[in-house]
Amino acid sequence: MIIQRVVLNSRPGKNGVPVAENFRLEQSTIADTIQAGQVRVRTLYLSVDPYMRCRMNEDTGSDYLLPWQLSEVADGGGIGVVEESKHDNLAKGDFVTSFNWPWQTVAILDGSLLQKLVPQLVNGRLSYFLGAAGVTGLTALLGIKEKGHVAVGANQTMVVSGAAGACGSLAGQIGRLEGCSRVVGIAGTDEKCSILVQEMGFDAAINYKKGDVAEQLRELCPGGVDVYFDNVGGDISDTVISQMNQNSHIILCGQISQYNKDVPYPPPLPPDIEKIQKERNITRERFLVLNYMDKQEASILQLCQWIQEGKLKVRETVVEGLANIGAAFQSMMDGGNIGKQIVSVSK
Repeated sequence: MIIQRVVLNSRPGKNGVPVAENFRLEQSTIADTIQAGQVRVRTLYLSVDPYMRCRMNEDTGSDYLLPWQLSEVADGGGIGVVEESKHDNLAKGDFVTSFNWPWQTVAILDGSLLQKLVPQLVNGRLSYFLGAAGVTGLTALLGIKEKGHVAVGANQTMVVSGAAGACGSLAGQIGRLEGCSRVVGIAGTDEKCSILVQEMGFDAAINYKKGDVAEQLRELCPGGVDVYFDNVGGDISDTVISQMNQNSHIILCGQISQYNKDVPYPPPLPPDIEKIQKERNITRERFLVLNYMDKQEASILQLCQWIQEGKLKVRETVVEGLANIGAAFQSMMDGGNIGKQIVSVSK
């Protein structure tokens, strides 16, 4: 059977900026028959995420991420529909997902590595299982629960950087649902800021490309910052940390501003900021959602319930066609998305 797939065409270099041309669309073939335990799936949706930037390097800098190989098919979060099955628990027409879905139109996969999806849990919006009801939502919810120390009635102020991205847009809303009394987002355009306030229920949002972030933060968080959901690292984070309270908490989710640089993860703080962190006893521990998989099922159900009740607003930026996945990745790394960046491969 002839299929289309996307392979890694070139590496941007450890300090390079990724471009669409780092990926290549090509024709390939897969077997016409499947073996016992396998399924043939047609790809519906693929996810592109900031962590994938690390997979473009020969060394990902992480023990849990494998690098993509040149001229080999790329992979990541994906959803598809079963077209043929020789696996006992999967039937034709079932919707399935995997964290290691190949970037191709049709694939033959080991059925035991796939998770069956229940579309009703997300009101039929299957792609939500790659975002708000998937690893992205889990990262936001478990990050806040495990590292944020949010308590109802504690009058806590939360700041979220990268607030209009897939994880940040959920984190601010979940912070509020978990008990924060004030939630302030930081994003890169006026449009993103207005969506955060008008749609997502943030109290305020700062466009970091306009004006003095430190000054705006002082005005919007007069009582200081108690919880900081950090998606970006770099200068913005240094500004937020300098306004954090005694015994406050940083949820270290991602460091997108640092992903095109050859630095360790999490990147070290500048000496003056590290001094503040230590003096104020601010926690800044690496957070990895894979360490909390025992809480996955209950957490996904909680996220789905909030989605169904309309308490968690979900935004997606959808690009059509496998051929455009490289451009979608480049745009997402440059902040072109609002909410989760999704590639729709087939209907």
